[in-house]
Amino acid sequence: MSRQTGFVDIHCHLLPNIDDGAQDVNEALSMATLAVEESIQTVVVTPHQLGNYAHNLGQTIRDKTIEFRQLMAEHQVPLNVLPGADVRIEDGVLDQLACGEVLTLGDHGKHVLLELPHELYFPLEGLLRGLRSLGMVGILSHPERNQGLLSSREPVERLVDAGCLMQVTAGSLTGTFGSASQEMAEWALRKGLVHFVGTDAHGTRSRRPLLKDCYRHVAELTDGETARDLFSENPRRVSSGQAVLAGRRAIVSPVTPNWFGFGKAVEVLKSSVLAR
Repeated sequence: MSRQTGFVDIHCHLLPNIDDGAQDVNEALSMATLAVEESIQTVVVTPHQLGNYAHNLGQTIRDKTIEFRQLMAEHQVPLNVLPGADVRIEDGVLDQLACGEVLTLGDHGKHVLLELPHELYFPLEGLLRGLRSLGMVGILSHPERNQGLLSSREPVERLVDAGCLMQVTAGSLTGTFGSASQEMAEWALRKGLVHFVGTDAHGTRSRRPLLKDCYRHVAELTDGETARDLFSENPRRVSSGQAVLAGRRAIVSPVTPNWFGFGKAVEVLKSSVLAR
């Protein structure tokens, strides 16, 4: 799967009783168990902050993460869990990030998972500059599910060129969120605009922490190196506070082997070289 075995999920509403994700401890444990079955090794928990969840304080998330780690240890669930947040973009967010009241992914003070209102897009370049002044990098969550960006994709390319990282939801790529989101997610993938694939899991009945099928789909649409980076290497770097290469990724789509039988092998070799 990756150079280090297992996936890393940087967008998951796993903590119980804090937002619209896991509603109780039992559901959270079931989600964690399912994540392990899906070869997920590390989860950055991302309860909503700001917007309708202004009551979710940074220290509350940190404390609940520690409590949940202890609970998983008692139930022998071998999942590494780190604190983080799904941050609604609003006025004052930079000040709250600077003081640690709003959490970065892994609580490393490096990467911020940014959520737009679902129904519209507004320019983010000023926010990205503000984050850079704090030594932080913005990761835009599920652009393929934003109604404004579904109407006009051009800002996604502009944002990536400006250094913003993009996280696409696994369910979008497998059709869970409808054909429009799937088409846009696959477009972004082929254009090299995607840096992470996350679950954005919220429960055990729907929006579950599933990655295996999507990983295979991405590997088929692009190449094995890209799939490993989007599901394992890039999110693992975020989870440990390391930098992720921004900008567009060179993608070499798989091709049908030519009559000599060398076509596929050549494309795999090219993808390995170009992706480094």
